[in-house]
Amino acid sequence: MDTESLLHAIAAATEEERTLVFTHFDNDDAWRLGCLLVELAQERELGVTIDVRRGTQQLFHAALPGTTADNDSWVERKVRVVERFGESSWLVGLRAAAKGTTLNEEHDLPLQQYAAHGGSFPIRVVGVGVVGAVTVSGLPQADDHALVVEALRDFLA
Repeated sequence: MDTESLLHAIAAATEEERTLVFTHFDNDDAWRLGCLLVELAQERELGVTIDVRRGTQQLFHAALPGTTADNDSWVERKVRVVERFGESSWLVGLRAAAKGTTLNEEHDLPLQQYAAHGGSFPIRVVGVGVVGAVTVSGLPQADDHALVVEALRDFLA
């Protein structure tokens, strides 16, 4: 990605995080959000794994046809980025790339535990902050991120 595209992507991801905020988030919301993602993926015949968490509790998990246990590993690694940095795995990865490095190099984090690749997005509640993450794995990272953002926009509309 060239510098101009990278800066545009960072600005867009920052704006998404500013606007895609919940007023509350509970188990029912996690279920509905997960089901919405499953519907979107099934309509498009996408082989993705979908995961929704509040804190460290996994509230929703679905592995659609075409996925493997490797997708579960990617979910875990992306979620750790959101938990540690409070931002989407996509935005964290973009910011590292803008500095000419990777998250793992910049923070001396093991690649087997942290993946700053698109697909995990913080669940942020007004007046509370980040309370969880919604994650998709199985597509190219920009597409994983875009699917999560689309679902969040629909859900919060």
